Amino acid sequence: MERTIHERGRAMTKKQATDENENPKTAGGDASNRIKDPSEWTTGDEPMTGAQASYLKTLSEEAKSPDSFEPDLDKAEASKRIDALRKESGKA
Repeated sequence: MERTIHERGRAMTKKQATDENENPKTAGGDASNRIKDPSEWTTGDEPMTGAQASYLKTLSEEAKSPDSFEPDLDKAEASKRIDALRKESGKA
């Protein structure tokens, strides 16, 4: 069972408690490891994931652009097409 702030033997201010629980993935600052061009992905040449395939299929159907979906795309190309379709549809 996790101890409360006061049970830890010291009182913390709200700011200290927030700082202690800060998540570096959601904090501001350098986003270089969070947002990369798909062509720079180390796994970009692997087959697209099931989630990518499903989302790309849905977006291509909604955009009435069935040629945007190809089942043998790699992860990087699927990501680029998803981004393009999202921008076209206003979902980006």
